[in-house]
Amino acid sequence: MTLRVLFLLMVCLNLPLMATASDLPMSESGPVLRIQGSNTIGADLGPALVAGLMQEQGLLKVHSETPDKANEQRIVGQTAQGRRVVVEVAAHGSSTGFTALKNATADLAASSRPIKDSELADLKSLGDLKSPSAEQVIAIDGLAIILHPQNPLNQLNTEQLARIFSGEASTWEELGGIGGTIHLYARDDQSGTYDTFKELVLSRRGKSLSSAAKRFESSEQLSDAVSLDPQGIGFIGLPYVRQAKAVAIVDGQSQAMLPLNSLIATEDYPLSRRLFFYLPPNSKNPWAEALVAFAQSNKGQAIVAANGFIAQTVQAMAVTPNALMPEGYQALSRHAQRLTVNFRFEEGSASLDNKARQDLSRVLDYIKQHDKSNREVTLVGFGDAKSDPARADLLSKLRAMAVRRELVKSGVVFREIRGFGAEMPVAANSADEGRIKNRRVEVWVY
Repeated sequence: MTLRVLFLLMVCLNLPLMATASDLPMSESGPVLRIQGSNTIGADLGPALVAGLMQEQGLLKVHSETPDKANEQRIVGQTAQGRRVVVEVAAHGSSTGFTALKNATADLAASSRPIKDSELADLKSLGDLKSPSAEQVIAIDGLAIILHPQNPLNQLNTEQLARIFSGEASTWEELGGIGGTIHLYARDDQSGTYDTFKELVLSRRGKSLSSAAKRFESSEQLSDAVSLDPQGIGFIGLPYVRQAKAVAIVDGQSQAMLPLNSLIATEDYPLSRRLFFYLPPNSKNPWAEALVAFAQSNKGQAIVAANGFIAQTVQAMAVTPNALMPEGYQALSRHAQRLTVNFRFEEGSASLDNKARQDLSRVLDYIKQHDKSNREVTLVGFGDAKSDPARADLLSKLRAMAVRRELVKSGVVFREIRGFGAEMPVAANSADEGRIKNRRVEVWVY
């Protein structure tokens, strides 16, 4: 059985994706794999995953080499016979990964935002890059809004963020703070981090980034600049907060949320996002296929966590009840624990999205390992507020039933299926992105 066939079989059967133990081919000349795209992934996480795969393959003296060009590196290993094995990683922004796939200068695209419809159409000749085997969520990240450590503000809402970064709010005093003129720091136009911020904050309010913002290709340099500027504010991926101060974020009617691991793992945090590998369906590169599989394995997810991102490993967490929760939800939180995963759905559909398909096997593994298969699991569905509250109530329960239908196939007997309609939103319902986040199913275990 070829690696490709095995990989596709695992995806179709919702089996955990594991790197195979078979030896991968070693190129006589040139790199065995070329990765281009996101700086968020390519700066540290991508190279760390490559190094992990190389070590699993038995390569020796695995190390990184930095060529002259900024934000590029080579991960190098050595066979027992002394042959060099090289993987090239170029981290110039998510959009450059899709351009490189089109130009055949990369085998795998790393992206810190979903592929755009225009890119999907442009790469149609490579196959459907939205298919489950092509679009691989490898980690969860959160965009942290960072300030100078001495800035007294502790909370901002997404409407304020849009006004700040568009230049409409130009002083800290307008926001109830102190410090005079606001200095803006942002990632460059090629960055998936910038694309995500633009989509979640600016575009949904019809605004664009102020031309006064200082732009950075490097996440580390941006963060360090903000931490040294008492008047500065920037947005950055979670691992790059460094010496800066992260503030809590409010979106619509959501509660204020800090970029905490538990809130990002469930994607409840308003500025949470997914990190992707995109593997063309017609790929002929076994190293690309093996890296994607390794990234989804337990070893790969441990590397994700070690690099400051949120692994997709399922854990149970206690939830403290509060008065803003419906009574039924408060009762649930007093007697059960919530798993660190939310099932979400394709836009305008009751079909599970690609990450949810991957998470099915992880949740099932947790249920079986902890002996929760017999009436120890409750599913809780939520919807987005529309003109008919009864419709939101019905759809929230139907979404929970869609998850139930998949897990029942593996013998799980549920205690209860609940629907809470449009209650407890985690994002504003004024835009499609927020409504999609509110359409979710939580898993609780007793």
